[in-house]
Amino acid sequence: MEKRLASNKILWMFAIGQLGWAALAGVISNCLVYYYMPEDSLLSQGHTLFITQSAVFLGFLTVIGGITALGRLFDAVTDPWIASLSDRCKHRLGRRIPFLRFAAIPFGIVTVLVFVSPVPEQSPVNALFLGVMMLLFYLCMTCYCTPYNALIPELGRTQRLRINVSTYISATYFIGTALAYTVPTVASALFPTFGVAGGFRIAVSGLAVVAVICMLVPAFGIDEHVYADTTPSESPALSSLVKTFKNKEFQTFVASDILYWIAFTMFQTGLLFYVTELMGLDVAWGTILLVLMMVVAFILYIPVNFIAKRLGKKKLIVFAFSFFAITFGITAFSGLLGVPIEVWGILIAILASIPLAILGVLPQAVVADIADVDALDTGEARQGMFYAARTFAMKLGQAVSMLVFTGIIAMDIGDMKYRITAVVACAFCLLGALVFARYHEKGVLARIATADGAAEGDALSREG
Repeated sequence: MEKRLASNKILWMFAIGQLGWAALAGVISNCLVYYYMPEDSLLSQGHTLFITQSAVFLGFLTVIGGITALGRLFDAVTDPWIASLSDRCKHRLGRRIPFLRFAAIPFGIVTVLVFVSPVPEQSPVNALFLGVMMLLFYLCMTCYCTPYNALIPELGRTQRLRINVSTYISATYFIGTALAYTVPTVASALFPTFGVAGGFRIAVSGLAVVAVICMLVPAFGIDEHVYADTTPSESPALSSLVKTFKNKEFQTFVASDILYWIAFTMFQTGLLFYVTELMGLDVAWGTILLVLMMVVAFILYIPVNFIAKRLGKKKLIVFAFSFFAITFGITAFSGLLGVPIEVWGILIAILASIPLAILGVLPQAVVADIADVDALDTGEARQGMFYAARTFAMKLGQAVSMLVFTGIIAMDIGDMKYRITAVVACAFCLLGALVFARYHEKGVLARIATADGAAEGDALSREG
């Protein structure tokens, strides 16, 4: 059966699913450390310390840093397994949709439980419970996100559609992340009635309901058989993973992607600290600044979409890495030099929106290009494994970032610790730019164009 090209309606329906899982991922990235390693501004409102705050291993590794890193590494290990199950799935609904339907509701429930502590005071039991919930959180995220991402090259069967779907899911990613950033503000309004912990749990629960509904939209609204190749792959998980990482262009992409996620996660986790500790602003400014970033980035999606189709993706991505490094360098000086604190926040938000607009759209399309060429060369469609490997890079970067970030802020050196996190993120971005500059985009696109031309010629021959 010949597959149809996805309409904009289908692409937006698909993108709504990203809004949902981005909101759940965002609340963990943005609020977990803020909630479990609170500063005096939160403790003064009656917040409870549920786990120990000091470094417990090598004088550097904190409990929350260790739990988060363990969760990310567990997630990275399960990614290839879930990808292989999805690639080889023989379900009547297709290879991806069954996973989306199964994972959405458990994903939302576990996110809420991450902020629930069985003992109402500092206790190892809370640390153990949090560790288990984090493992379940990442498992649920993998079960949804890996098959979801594997649909990107299926729905984006042309370069135009590929950049469009990457743009749409980038837009909904930022909306979902922005919703996650509203949690501290909503929670603070509930503190007088429900306490700090209760306010957070209610706010996260409300977000989870919205997120689950969004994740179910593509799960029940898209017929995979109409748009995607549902032929199961025959390669076992380990063999498929090895084949994926043998792709030299993908090796370059993954190396740069790990560096990006280390830097971005440090920025994402540190934003509330930069706002409250370096700039001295109210926590509500975290939401304001993220919304500003989202709006500016959304406006920039149009020129990014336009320029990428003409100049290619590589130049824009290298530029974005470099510009992000500049933004982090400026962040390290926030609150200083006599500049009004509100100006610092607005300046950083606007500057960050530029690389975020580029890196939110184009990397997904790059993976789709590489996966397409690999399928042409090997005769085997393993999109699920390529996106699982990309997700592995993301989570490995996030795990390293959380270890580094929480270790740095555990130091007793005042607000200098937050400035150091920005400098470290700057260094990782510069290294990412150097690595991605080695990607051979022209060769990849030429291979796709040759295959598309051959397919069009075959179609004309049959018509004749």
